[in-house]
Amino acid sequence: MPLPPLLSSIVTWLRAGYPEGVPQRDYVPLFALLASQLTDVEVKEIGEELAVSSDPSSQQAIRDAIEMVTHAEPNDADVARVRSHLAAGGWPLARPDQG
Repeated sequence: MPLPPLLSSIVTWLRAGYPEGVPQRDYVPLFALLASQLTDVEVKEIGEELAVSSDPSSQQAIRDAIEMVTHAEPNDADVARVRSHLAAGGWPLARPDQG
């Protein structure tokens, strides 16, 4: 089933912003940032879409990161690093419908 337009645009942007793929060390802070803007279901859908084109170890790392975000606070420095990377690529870090 295809992703809704908002989630599809997020995945497209992430792939453009991380052309070599999201580094594993960025999974947890990335999904923590997404979780601050999206529902848990939306975050999982994005994670699964990213996992589809990843190698098996990355697929599991993505799933583990999403699970970790729901059970623990990520490191503030890591979140700041990923937030900076996303902002540098033009990501608004707010939902479009929150104007």
